[in-house]
Amino acid sequence: MMNEGIRLLKQGQYDRALQHLLTNHSDAPDNPELSYYLGLCYTKLNKFDEALLYLEQVVSSELSFTHVYQSRMILGYIYAVTGRFRLAEFEFRNILEDGFDSAKTHAALGYALYEQGQPEDAIEELERALELDPNNANALNSLGFMLAETGADLRRAVDCCQRAVRIRPRSPAYLDSLGWAYFKLGRVDEAREALRTALSGAPNEKEIANHLRQAMRHDTRKRNK
Repeated sequence: MMNEGIRLLKQGQYDRALQHLLTNHSDAPDNPELSYYLGLCYTKLNKFDEALLYLEQVVSSELSFTHVYQSRMILGYIYAVTGRFRLAEFEFRNILEDGFDSAKTHAALGYALYEQGQPEDAIEELERALELDPNNANALNSLGFMLAETGADLRRAVDCCQRAVRIRPRSPAYLDSLGWAYFKLGRVDEAREALRTALSGAPNEKEIANHLRQAMRHDTRKRNK
């Protein structure tokens, strides 16, 4: 039964996977591997309180390094997406202090720091992420966006964002960052093109729509002068 739940989880059938896993859990409530997959499933369904319950069981278990590390990363992710950035920072710092030094962890910590109003520390973490993995698309995108948003280095911001988009050309988030970096640098036509493409891929994202509106207003003011 657990194998069927895992198969469905890997196929993206999260509701069906959850049903199978919960049925199995009633027979083996103290199985940390099952708790791990339940945590994943609840995370995919955005049921974060339930996910935390099961993932915390994994972290305190004797399960394999991979399962524990991934569970801790997901815990940090959940804290971040639910706005608990200090808890996310705490989780990611603990992971690093325990010797799990990865680009993914440094990039996640950088995001948590930036959201707490610490851009310099955030950029430092992202630089470390890129030292470990120069082609980490998430770190490139985040660094590019932060450099653009703060105005610290607009040319490098564009370069980082371009590299991220080359790795994941259809990512609305990455195209948004690239468009915003172009806009900050004054390359308005390129900004407008990238932001339109980003919005077409994520039409409900308010931040992308706001960036595009700013680019369009800027262009209108130029024509009216």
